[in-house]
Amino acid sequence: MTAELLPALGFVLVGLLLVVMTLTSSFIARVPLSSAILYLAVGVGIGPWGLGLLVLDPVGDAPLLERLTEIAVLISLFTVGLKLDLPLRDRRWRIPVQLATVSMLITVGAIAAVGVWLLHLPLGAAVLLGAILAPTDPVLASDVQVSDPQDRDRLRFGLTGEGGLNDGAAFPLVMLGLGLMSLHDLGESGWRWWAVDVLWAVVGGLLIGYLLGVVVGRAILYLRIRHREALGPDEFMVLGLIALAYGVALLCHTYGFLAVFAAGLALRRAAAEPAASVASPVQGDNNDGEAPLAAQAPGHMIESVERFNAQLERLAEVTVVLVVGALLSVVDFGTEVLWFVPVLLLVIRPLAVYAGLVGAKVERSQRRLIAWFGIRGIGSIYYLMYAITHDLHPVIAQRLLAITLAVVVASVLLHGVSVTPLMRRYEARRKTKAQRPR
Repeated sequence: MTAELLPALGFVLVGLLLVVMTLTSSFIARVPLSSAILYLAVGVGIGPWGLGLLVLDPVGDAPLLERLTEIAVLISLFTVGLKLDLPLRDRRWRIPVQLATVSMLITVGAIAAVGVWLLHLPLGAAVLLGAILAPTDPVLASDVQVSDPQDRDRLRFGLTGEGGLNDGAAFPLVMLGLGLMSLHDLGESGWRWWAVDVLWAVVGGLLIGYLLGVVVGRAILYLRIRHREALGPDEFMVLGLIALAYGVALLCHTYGFLAVFAAGLALRRAAAEPAASVASPVQGDNNDGEAPLAAQAPGHMIESVERFNAQLERLAEVTVVLVVGALLSVVDFGTEVLWFVPVLLLVIRPLAVYAGLVGAKVERSQRRLIAWFGIRGIGSIYYLMYAITHDLHPVIAQRLLAITLAVVVASVLLHGVSVTPLMRRYEARRKTKAQRPR
């Protein structure tokens, strides 16, 4: 085949993939096979192992890959925030908060210990590896997340909230790992890390995102309800709020991931408030259409936003997983991944979950599934590329790249095959339990 035809063939394959996935989405939902597995296979096929249409250098192309994965995570974090309609004072928030703090810290510590003692990595590189692999993925975990904002199931809510929180909460640990390798300023005795990278960046990011989400959400509803303004498409509002929250957070030296998650959460809360809180009767005698308009505007806005976000998230998933598949052929995997991946997924993750959920009201079956569905994916790739672009040593970068890709691919395959039967059985048990006479 001539070189001129290869790009055209690439477009044909990707277009065919998207069309086939659209036509067979309902079928895939019923079989033990996730769409990410098919994207991964196509990525391998168009990479150097196959047609050679997508050839990437994970170190040389790290800036491009960082931006790509960054955008994917931002879209997904905003989507996750929109899904969580539970009031912040509800005790079920303990589950994702404890998973994103206690469980994540245990995971980072355990991986760092394995990295130092068994992988023979420097302490900074071991901590960095733990921070890269600790966050669960908000993109690839959509099958176990909340699908209906009214869903109060502790399993789905816990996994959804965890994926939204720990992708930003892992950033201080990434900076700690870089600092231990003299690639980031931790300050004397670590004071700067504690004060700026932990306290200010985390709290500031959440506050900035939440405030912007509330302000934008209320402004839109106010104009639509009180003044009946025909505003622009909600899709532009989504992109604008994501960019605004992320940009302001970065300018203030806080974590943009947490800001975008909080912005999505706040937008959902703003839309859930009574219409009377954002509108008052329009001047004049004829207000007959005001009440129906006030009641319908928030629902229409959130429905439009969720639909657009779902499409963006799927497109981001396709793009990044194709890239991961193409990268597999240019990475030198060592034998260490054969034992490290099972240790992480079958030992470290369950121990961290069980320890982190002490005191939380979670059923035994839910704890087991939370422990299993610690899905790793695009967030881990982003943190790795972020570290590489901050002058990570090439030798260490190659080792961390091999381990990270091995974990991500194993997670895509294992969790992708098991999610349908396990969640189907779980939902059947929930339904049976709900039907039992009390």
